[in-house]
Amino acid sequence: MTKPPVTSDQRTGGTLSRRERVREATLTEIKAIARRHLVEHGVVGVSLRAIAREMGMTAPGLYRYVEGIDALLVAITADMYEELADAVAAADAGMPVEDTDGRILASLRAFRNWAITHRTEYSVMFGPRTRLDPSADIGVALESGRRFGSTFFTLFDRLVSEERFPLPADEDIPQALRPELRSFADTVGFTSPDISEGAVMVLTACWVRLYGVVCMEVFQHLSFVVGDMEPFFESELQNMAKDLGVRYSPPRKVEGV
Repeated sequence: MTKPPVTSDQRTGGTLSRRERVREATLTEIKAIARRHLVEHGVVGVSLRAIAREMGMTAPGLYRYVEGIDALLVAITADMYEELADAVAAADAGMPVEDTDGRILASLRAFRNWAITHRTEYSVMFGPRTRLDPSADIGVALESGRRFGSTFFTLFDRLVSEERFPLPADEDIPQALRPELRSFADTVGFTSPDISEGAVMVLTACWVRLYGVVCMEVFQHLSFVVGDMEPFFESELQNMAKDLGVRYSPPRKVEGV
């Protein structure tokens, strides 16, 4: 017998029934407790038994709502990707629609700001999958991850269409790398009909560059060299912007800060 998924969005006539609302509320509480345990104790500290105890339920009773610990971790990971996607989208929406340069800078800064204020969550989302069973279905988290990336893909598409920077010719990309780039583009949903392998190569290199800096900051791997990582991040952001033909501008200072 197939157990119910960890998330539910079953609707009748477009409106949740009372029973479905109660189920959704219970699922929300389960995930909220799981995330708090994750932040307080790390991913190894999340257990169905502890969650059930806090909710006044039995562990077997929890299985009416979640398939297991893997499904629960995937579900809260998806929620965290959605939260990150919202933060990036809000930063993008806060800039004039025609200001592609400002939107890119704001979106990347929002990514960093969310990461350094949600270090434990970030480590689960972007770190190694040490807790999950290799066969775990991560589809819902992957879909939310695609939404997170969609803002960047849309803006990058605009840079490509405006020919802001030179693209490497497909024949200049190592043959062994080309299918990997295409697979990456397909996996993350970067499937613009006009996108070339050269464009995917540039996008990947830029992502590795900025993502690497953020990871080093989140995991404090450069703390022995740099105390305040923001100037270092901005320096890398400025260099990347130059390579992409993006006009760099420093972050706005918040009054009173």
